[in-house]
Amino acid sequence: MSGAFTFVDLFAGIGGFRLALESVGGECVAFSEIAGDAIHAYCENFREPASRNLGDITKLDDLPEHDFMTAGVPCQSWSIAGKNLGFDDDRGQLWNDTLFLLNKARPKAFIFENVKGLADPRNKDALGHILRRIREAGYHAQKYVINAYDYGVPQTRVRIYIIGFRDEAYFRRFRLPQKCPGLVQVGDVLSGLSPAFRGSSTMKPAQSLSCNERGFNDYFLFNDLRGGDTTIHSWDIQQTTERQKRICGLLMRNRRKPRYGPLDGNPLSLAHFKELDESIVQGDLDSLVEIGILKKVPYLYKVVSGGNGASESEAAVLSAANGEFINIDTAKNSRELKKRRIDVPKTLAGLEEKGSIKCVETRYDFKNAKISMGLGGVNRIFLPSSKIYPTLVASDTNDFVSPIHIEAETIGEFRERFLSEVYFPGKFRKITRAEACRIQGFPDDFILPEARPRWMHLIGNSVAVPVIKQLAQAVVDTGVFGGQYKGREMIPAYGCKQELFPEYA
Repeated sequence: MSGAFTFVDLFAGIGGFRLALESVGGECVAFSEIAGDAIHAYCENFREPASRNLGDITKLDDLPEHDFMTAGVPCQSWSIAGKNLGFDDDRGQLWNDTLFLLNKARPKAFIFENVKGLADPRNKDALGHILRRIREAGYHAQKYVINAYDYGVPQTRVRIYIIGFRDEAYFRRFRLPQKCPGLVQVGDVLSGLSPAFRGSSTMKPAQSLSCNERGFNDYFLFNDLRGGDTTIHSWDIQQTTERQKRICGLLMRNRRKPRYGPLDGNPLSLAHFKELDESIVQGDLDSLVEIGILKKVPYLYKVVSGGNGASESEAAVLSAANGEFINIDTAKNSRELKKRRIDVPKTLAGLEEKGSIKCVETRYDFKNAKISMGLGGVNRIFLPSSKIYPTLVASDTNDFVSPIHIEAETIGEFRERFLSEVYFPGKFRKITRAEACRIQGFPDDFILPEARPRWMHLIGNSVAVPVIKQLAQAVVDTGVFGGQYKGREMIPAYGCKQELFPEYA
C-alpha cells in the first residue's frame, strides 16, 4: 500500500470523503454505494472498476482490512425535511449495519457524517443509542455539530460528525481544526460575480446569511407567509389593489396567532377576517382566490355517519376525529397517520364523497403556503455581495444569484431598485454545475451527469470536501496511523485559502 493509511468509503456517494482523505495521504481499499448515478460518477472520477464496489452494506459480513472508516449514513430519517420518524423509518436501521461493520472490521479511527437533525432534542434517544453502540464496540468517540462555513466553504451547511478512535490515547489527542469563517465567499466561486464586493458584507448574529454594510440583507426572500424589509410578496409583483394588499397583510400578520389554530400558520375564515376588518366581504376573498394569491381550504369536517365500508386509510383518518369533528390540520400532523403515509386531504375528500363527513367550515390561506417553494419558482435571489450561499440539497432549490450590485440609502430604495433592476428584468440565474462543485469543494471538471436534476441530486447529497479534509487531517495529526503526533500548539490553521481553493487564492 502506498498511502500513509488505508480507508474504506461507506455510503460513498460521488466520493467527497475519498477526495478529502486522499488529499491527506489516504488510500482507498474499497467503497460501498448502491445508487446507479453515484456509482457511475465515482468510478469515472476515480478510475475505479465497478468490482471494487462492495455494494449494499446490509448484505456485508465484513470489510477489507483498513485503518480509517468513513460513512455518510443516509440522513432522511433525521432530516428536518423528512417526516422525523427516526428509527421508525427503515432507513434509520442503516446505522445498525454501519456499527456492526465497525465492530467487525476494527479500524483505528472513523468519521461518520449526518444531518444536524440527528443532534436535535427530538432525536436524543436515537443519538444516544448510536453513541452507546460505539462505546460497546470498544471505541472512544465524540459528536461535533459543525457548519461548513466555519471551515472555508461558502455555504451554510450544518452537519453532525461523529469522530472516534479505537485507542483512547489518540482520542484524547484529537482537536478540531481552527475555524476560518468567510475564507471563501460567494463572489469567489460563482462565475460572473465581481469579487470587488468581497468583505463588504457582515454576518448577522445568530443568522446563517449575510447583510451589507448598511444592515440590508444580501438576498431577497420571496414568500407570502412572513414580513421583512427584503421579503417580496405576491402582491408586490402582481397587479393588486390597495384593498387587496391590505387584506393580504392582515392574513400574513394574523395567521400565526394561537387563537386561529395550533399551527405555525393557520388559514382564516370570513368570520375571522370580519373580526379584523368588518368591511371585508366574501367577494374580497373570492377576488384574491381568482388571481391566485389565496386558496380555499376545507378546514373542519363533521362526521355524519359511521365508518361502515371505509377503507383502512379512511378508518384511520376517522379515528383522528375529536368527538364528532375532524380538523384537517390536526389530522395532517398526526404522527400515526404520517407513519402510515396516509394522504389526509385525499382521504377526507373520499370520505366526503361517500357522505361519511361534511365540510362545515371553509377557510382561506395563501396559495403559496410553503416558504421553501417561493413565488413563481423563485425562493431567494442572492446579490454579489453575499458572503454565504444556502445549503445545497439533493432536490435542488428555487435559489438564484444575480450579478447586479445595488447601493441605496434607505431600505425602501433598496427594495425598489432590486425589483426594477434585478427581478423584473430577469437579471438572475441558478448556479451552474461547476459552481455547485466549487461550493461543495469538488473540482470544476468533476464528471457528473448532464441533466441538472441528476447532478444536483448527487452534489446535494455529498459532503463538503474541505470540511472532511480538515477533520481527516486532524485525525492524522494525532499520530493514530503511525505518523508524528502534532500537539495542540502545533496544529496549523487548516483551511488556508491557498490549500483548500488554490484557484481562488
